[in-house]
Amino acid sequence: MIPLSVPNLRGNEIKYLKECIKTEFVSSVGNYVNLFEKKICKYTKSKYAVACTSGTAALHLALRILNVKENDEVIVPTMTFVATVNAVRYLNAKPIFLDCDQFFNLDTSKFLNFIRENTFFENGYTINKKTKRIIKAIIPVHVFGNACDLKNLIKVCKKKNIKVIEDAAESLGTFYKKTKKHTGTLGDIGCLSFNGNKIITSGGGGMLITNNKKFAKKAKHLSTQAIIDPINYVHDDIGYNYRLTNIQAAVGYAQLGKIKFFIKRKKEIYEFYRKSFEDFKDISFAKVPKYSLNNKWMMSIILEKKSIYKNKKKFINFLKKKGIQVRSIWKPHHLQKPFRHYQKYQIKNAREIFKKTINIPCSTNLKISDAKKVVQIIKKFITNLQI
Repeated sequence: MIPLSVPNLRGNEIKYLKECIKTEFVSSVGNYVNLFEKKICKYTKSKYAVACTSGTAALHLALRILNVKENDEVIVPTMTFVATVNAVRYLNAKPIFLDCDQFFNLDTSKFLNFIRENTFFENGYTINKKTKRIIKAIIPVHVFGNACDLKNLIKVCKKKNIKVIEDAAESLGTFYKKTKKHTGTLGDIGCLSFNGNKIITSGGGGMLITNNKKFAKKAKHLSTQAIIDPINYVHDDIGYNYRLTNIQAAVGYAQLGKIKFFIKRKKEIYEFYRKSFEDFKDISFAKVPKYSLNNKWMMSIILEKKSIYKNKKKFINFLKKKGIQVRSIWKPHHLQKPFRHYQKYQIKNAREIFKKTINIPCSTNLKISDAKKVVQIIKKFITNLQI
């Protein structure tokens, strides 16, 4: 099997894990948790980082820190991994779904139109004309490592008192060209993920990053059960068991030491695929935005003809039988059972992208010979389908 995206654990992971076991610091207290946070701060140029059990936990904490409450509204892209939307619902807040652009990210032009046409500003808050609820926050997602275009979005959000939580789960290593800023550092809070398929992994885990000391302090407090007196077990808030373990942090710390190599490999694989599909008219290779240096975490092909994409399921099963793991992009969430009744705005692109897009193998340890096999079998299926 040629897998879609798997870890590359060939650095100091075992060395650091042995140290955790030797010192017996294996849980949420240990030197590697602090080291991992500091190294993430240095790499992303964030002032503060709080290690969490998952990217989802980081999103949940971010929403709580920014005072999102029951019946508040949060703008989210319909094209994202479900964790983005679930975190909103954990607080009984209401999502508003927006469309995506050609890079799979939230369509910022439609966001600006929505704010202009469908909201008003009153008593320091942006109010939804339709529901009369406060729009407390927005969660733009840097999908597949493609930086979302946030310049105008952040300007409007500051003016309208809408907090910005960047879901940077997939974009560690992605920087904006002009400002040199890392994704996740432009808004109020950024959230990273170190799940097994991400560009670096800690087996699971995530990180909340921010330049606001107050936010970071509250994130750490809430992530450790909101305890204020550890001797008598006194708590001042509803907290969570969201602190990353030292064992996981040790793996993440080792992985982060190789991120330059991982991004270099991703770019090599990306260029191979781009050239391989360049003259194949039935497929286009998904582009990345030019305003940023993208980590090329996940790679996608677009099935251009209806005769092909209507057979997407058959295509995926064919590749599976040939030993190639691919996946469909996520079904837009405004169409899914838990979220169908929530507000949506001018969603068109996401429906088309869902029909046509497939993610293909792109692990950092993918051999070019295996990448050639992926290309050959994809082209063979599509050629035979049209005979």
